[in-house]
Amino acid sequence: MRETGIQMNKLINIDEYPVRNVLKMLLSDKTTGQNIRFATDAYSDAGIRAKTQITEEILFGSDPLLLQPRVCKSLSEQADRTKKKAEVFTPAWICNKMNNHCDTEWFGREGIFNTEREQDWEPTSDPVPFDSKKTWQQYIDSRRLEITCGEAPYIASRYDAATGEPIPVGRRIGILDRKLRVVNENTDNERDWTRWSVRAFQSVYGFEYQGDSLLIARINLVMTLAEYMQERWGKAPDLSLVTKIANIVAWNLWQMDGITGTVPYGMPVKQITQYSFFDNVQVEQEPKPGDVDCMIYDWRSRRPVTYRSIKKE
Repeated sequence: MRETGIQMNKLINIDEYPVRNVLKMLLSDKTTGQNIRFATDAYSDAGIRAKTQITEEILFGSDPLLLQPRVCKSLSEQADRTKKKAEVFTPAWICNKMNNHCDTEWFGREGIFNTEREQDWEPTSDPVPFDSKKTWQQYIDSRRLEITCGEAPYIASRYDAATGEPIPVGRRIGILDRKLRVVNENTDNERDWTRWSVRAFQSVYGFEYQGDSLLIARINLVMTLAEYMQERWGKAPDLSLVTKIANIVAWNLWQMDGITGTVPYGMPVKQITQYSFFDNVQVEQEPKPGDVDCMIYDWRSRRPVTYRSIKKE
């Protein structure tokens, strides 16, 4: 097995429900119609190039790749990724502080979701207050973007990205976590809960260059759905809901060069299979030249748009 560090608390498990059932969708690149790329040299010892697309065959083949969060990787690899791609994951208490600032701006007052206590926080016990000018539905639909999102700790705080320590549902502080808390507090049946949870997922966005981090971010969002469903309704989400959420996540968390707004390495050519007497190996041809603008989805107008066009608005 190709391993790059130690596995901690099984934070990311691609071989169980619901992730395994929608993994193909989570690997997809909505802009190119193919798969996201590794976009890192971290797996070069295993013969994987930065331009290689991440596939189920690589993750589950005869020599499977161990997918794990940054905190579980070796210190040397963490340092290398920091040096090459400025990859530094923020502790949960700082994510909370910054998300609190955004919510203070939105609500016009402090202490909405929790009270900060040095490098910790205490969740508020009362429901989040709204009025006729700032409704809970408007909060769910308010769109938020985490740039260079890595494993998306600002969006979904399943664990502290700096330590790997799991965070219970009731103490989570991510952007999506806050929206789902509001959904919990303002719906009293599963149908309405599901409807507004879907809208919450549609309202959070993030982009990342490195494909393995992006895949983990997407998995974190799908697992967030499962964990909130279990917490609220005592059951796992059915496959139709998981599939719907996975499609949203594949659109809303996308692979992009944040400087150019384009797909890393340009448009790939479909992988071809080369057969030998003993085995078969998938080989990706060189990408087509030219930049490809990244596409995202506007769920309210129900149409895909380029990220570049959104920046110009």
